[in-house]
Amino acid sequence: MKTILLAALALLTACSSTPPPAAVLAPNANLLAQGIPPVPMALVERVARYTDFRGHSFVEWHPVRDEMLVAHRRAGDNKAQIYRLAQPMGSLEQITDGDEPVTSATWEPREGKYLVFERSRGGDEANQIHRLDLPSRQVTLLTNPDEAHNIAGWNRSTSTLLFTAVPLDRTAAGGSRPTINTTLWAIDPAQPATTRRQVAELPGPGWFAGGVSDDGKWVAFTRYRSANESQVWMVDLTNGQLRQLLPASGENVRATHFAEEFSKDHKRLVVISDRAGEFREAMSLDLATGALERISGHIPWDVNASALSDDGRWLAVQFNADGRDELRLFDAASGKELATPAVPAGGIGSQMDFHRRTHRLAMSINSSQGPNQVFALDPASGRSVQWTRARAPAGVDTSAFGDQRIVRWKSFDGLTISGLLNTPPARFAGKRPVIVSIHGGPEAQATAGFLGRWNYFVQEMGIAILQPNVRGSAGYGKTFLTLDNGLKREDSVKDIGALLDWIAQQPNLDASRVLVTGGSYGGYMTLATAVHYSDRIVGGLPVVGPSNFVTFLTNTESYRRDLRRVEYGDERDPAIRAWMEKTAPLNNADKIRKPLFVVQGRNDPRVPFTESEQIVAKVRANGLPVWYLRGENEGHGFARKENVDFEFYATVLFLEQTLLK
Repeated sequence: MKTILLAALALLTACSSTPPPAAVLAPNANLLAQGIPPVPMALVERVARYTDFRGHSFVEWHPVRDEMLVAHRRAGDNKAQIYRLAQPMGSLEQITDGDEPVTSATWEPREGKYLVFERSRGGDEANQIHRLDLPSRQVTLLTNPDEAHNIAGWNRSTSTLLFTAVPLDRTAAGGSRPTINTTLWAIDPAQPATTRRQVAELPGPGWFAGGVSDDGKWVAFTRYRSANESQVWMVDLTNGQLRQLLPASGENVRATHFAEEFSKDHKRLVVISDRAGEFREAMSLDLATGALERISGHIPWDVNASALSDDGRWLAVQFNADGRDELRLFDAASGKELATPAVPAGGIGSQMDFHRRTHRLAMSINSSQGPNQVFALDPASGRSVQWTRARAPAGVDTSAFGDQRIVRWKSFDGLTISGLLNTPPARFAGKRPVIVSIHGGPEAQATAGFLGRWNYFVQEMGIAILQPNVRGSAGYGKTFLTLDNGLKREDSVKDIGALLDWIAQQPNLDASRVLVTGGSYGGYMTLATAVHYSDRIVGGLPVVGPSNFVTFLTNTESYRRDLRRVEYGDERDPAIRAWMEKTAPLNNADKIRKPLFVVQGRNDPRVPFTESEQIVAKVRANGLPVWYLRGENEGHGFARKENVDFEFYATVLFLEQTLLK
């Protein structure tokens, strides 16, 4: 017996001296994780405080009361919802709820009797429109689930809602459609069963509503053909007849034209166009004569958005000045620029609007030091009032976050390319590793603003972040925007090669430790960089990126296909198809010699998940390590906090094993 007890004691002692296995964070049930090492809870605890920055985005003013709707994610919530805010810095009243995020909503326009909002499922972008009754919170579906919808505006005089619908490929024979049309519908949301009527059939996709005239007779539309060509149309709401306004009949003009708002007397329409030069300007179109008056031609930067006050007095215009937002005010009648409004510096959200009664302009503003906060500007006094305050996690001082600075370099052909650079605090000595983060689009732009979670990379890991605006980016004129189209696609990849040369010349950046990442088109650029410059990077992190433009164009939703062909080329043309196949990262995967971490949403309607899965399989077959993370309830990028958190923790782990080792 004594011998048995001694043996048992020895065994117990041996077991107690063995450290317990380290705790790890398992991916939730909606995440497929392949090849990703266990994420230590120690890493999660170290990083977690950077995952809960919470701002507020302006949605809409109440039509009568001095209150607004904002989109926000509360502490502990997994997704954004709509909230009512009754006064500046007041408490938030949650309006929408459910398993899916909601960020777009509008009041019934006469009294605010009920709310109408858009919501999709699992990131599929097939928006459905719902009525939400107050105070019961009862929700009623207003639209056909086999179509994707967008709210086009209200006929205020009758509280009739206008919306567009396009069919989805899941209802098509063979899962694809050769042609797509857009339908304009009208409905009284309070009586949907008896009032729904078709207003007009709009040829093709790419129809986006501008303003609705106050008399309820007209709605203005932008017909988007490409990043360099769009038209302005008007639809008669009484008979559905279409009238093209810009370019006018007989005009041989290829330019962008975007419909904004009607004047209060219904005689003029505010438009944004680059027809007069390199940059998009605010203009006023006389609907009777077709005459165009240039409003902002003296400002050599693109106009991104505008808003017209209900009294017809003020026109607010948002400019993109070299990647930084500027707000200007104009007299709407004369077009004369007024004193520069006093609003905090930072990125201004495109959703800005004047209150119908007080004429105060509400907008969301973010900066390097924090996420969106809502402000309201009184244009008469020039005074701004803060309505919301962003939330930062305990222990994180966002005021210490540094601003981005603009850097420039010469590309292979002498063209100047620019980007935004964040550098780590001074306590990090020596040359710093670099993340090159390439924006999507490609007709988009890296702009100054809040980095969110990525501040952890800069502030705690000592990594510099450089966001290039390669050729084809928006914001630098319409010629620059075309320099990557079609067969010129790889010239933008060469811009990244020139950036790697520039990094090697900087005394504070480490060219031997560069990682490339990007989402959507930026995901393609990440893969292309890994093909062409594998010897100059340590790894790539493509997110929802095309790996072959032929398969991408074949499988993307039909309502997007023709719009994308203008940018990338038409894969039905044998010569272009051959070029696409020759240059596709998928078909050059043998040249990728550094690790990849690929992220994808299962329900992505833009870049189908097969684009990621085929490159993952091909690179793995070549013997390279590939981490793969797929969100089963996500679309074109992750939107749910629990999924974004795991992606972020895994990204930190990937950086530790590639960029910082």
